[in-house]
Amino acid sequence: MGESERGESAPRRRVSYWCANAHESRPSFAVEADVPEMWDCPRCGLPAGRDEQAPPAPPRNEPYKTHLAYVKERRSDADGEAILEEALTKLRRQREEP
Repeated sequence: MGESERGESAPRRRVSYWCANAHESRPSFAVEADVPEMWDCPRCGLPAGRDEQAPPAPPRNEPYKTHLAYVKERRSDADGEAILEEALTKLRRQREEP
């Protein structure tokens, strides 16, 4: 579909955004559209803001934790030993029953 078939495009404006790596991106928006305060940098993916002197800080990435790491946060080694002993006792009883 050509532009002549679609009609005229809406008036546009370019807005500058800067990320923490000092990348500038300039997406265009329709003049009557609300301009977002934040935009994802197309070069590095960090959040970008409209203030070049104070770009948004990069998000803090939490390291991946295994299920065991979460369990160790909630239980002490003594708790783990007690739970293991309880489970082993239960299994031993089941094996002894005919």
